[in-house]
Amino acid sequence: MTSGAARERCNRLDAVIAAAGGIRPRQGEAVTDSEQQPWGRVDETGTVFVRTADGEREVGQYPDATPEEALAYFERKYADLAGQVGLLEQRVRRGAPAADVAKAVASLRESVAAAKAVGDLESLARRLEALSGTTKELTEQQQAEAKAAIGEAIAQRTRIVERAESLAAQDPAKTQWKQATAELDALFASWQQHQQEGPRLPKNEANELWKRFRTARSTIEQHRKAFFAELDAAHRDVRARKQRLIERAEALAPRGADAVADYRSLLDEWKQAGRAGKKVDDALWARFKAAGDVLFQAKAEVDAKEDEEYRANLTEKLALLEEAEKLLAETDPKAARAALNRIQRRWDDIGRVPRDQVRPVEDRLRKVETHVRSLEDQQWEREDPEKKARSEGMLGQLQDAIAKLESELAAAETAGDRRAADAAREALDARRAWLKAVGG
Repeated sequence: MTSGAARERCNRLDAVIAAAGGIRPRQGEAVTDSEQQPWGRVDETGTVFVRTADGEREVGQYPDATPEEALAYFERKYADLAGQVGLLEQRVRRGAPAADVAKAVASLRESVAAAKAVGDLESLARRLEALSGTTKELTEQQQAEAKAAIGEAIAQRTRIVERAESLAAQDPAKTQWKQATAELDALFASWQQHQQEGPRLPKNEANELWKRFRTARSTIEQHRKAFFAELDAAHRDVRARKQRLIERAEALAPRGADAVADYRSLLDEWKQAGRAGKKVDDALWARFKAAGDVLFQAKAEVDAKEDEEYRANLTEKLALLEEAEKLLAETDPKAARAALNRIQRRWDDIGRVPRDQVRPVEDRLRKVETHVRSLEDQQWEREDPEKKARSEGMLGQLQDAIAKLESELAAAETAGDRRAADAAREALDARRAWLKAVGG
């Protein structure tokens, strides 16, 4: 119920209570005879009567007491009834269930009608009548609220079902199963919470939604089991293949450095074998790598021994490089080529150098070789017969065209033909520029 509707109902209830004369006696407070005279009296025998619209009604006796004490006793009984009516009014203001309110109103009506009490019983009856009308309104309002709550609960459960169905429709091979399983568990937890805390749904709709959700869960579980069964089979196959590669790698150990090439071939096969699951794959790789480390360690020892033997060759090649690098200042391609050829023959005769020095010394020699080739390329550009012939033919043609245009220009100026003179002069300037560009 909205706060506005609740306030409106409370205001109407307060108005009805006020109209009913609902001035509640103060429970436990001493009351004088004059204050209670309108509602009751005590006769000479000690019998207490309550006054109503239908006349007086005997409510009982209070032996061995003064009339004031007798009236006060039955007024307290009235105060108890009025307190119960007041509490019920407060429950209605707070939106108590309509069925509970109706039951309480019926019970209090019987109590007030037969009350052995002194007070404004008619006022209590009118207030209960007002509560009865409010109960009808409250029932309608709560029914509307319950209907809306059921509609929202159906919508929420439908969203849970639809999300579960979307998970079930995913391609099992592309599904992130850890995330999907966690999301499905969260959806099921939400479903259970709705069942425990939400309104009770109509049986047919509740059963249909649960059937859809259960089917989606079953589908997801089937896909998950099938996926991991297939994955386990693939892992077993990869594990077996890698186990065989490890055995072959470990069998290479007696050959030492000579088996490094074979181990690299096995490594290529390892990379193509696939994955066997992280933990298993890490353990298998550790064994395979350990087998390779034995071979590479043996090769490192051989290389170190060879490098030591090649140390003297490095000294000779460094000296030869100093001689070769003087050719970087040479401009004669023939002389440079002859000198470089002699250096290259001596370079090959010296032999190998330590492995970590191969690249540095080779790069220095390549620089000299590149310089010599560039000198030869430049010479070829200058002496290329075909290019020279094309150049000379073009020069002749340009010179003939220039001579012709000079004659045309002179004739046009003599004849006073300004337009022809301008055209001849423009063409002549262009031919002279071309001639200059080709070196004429």
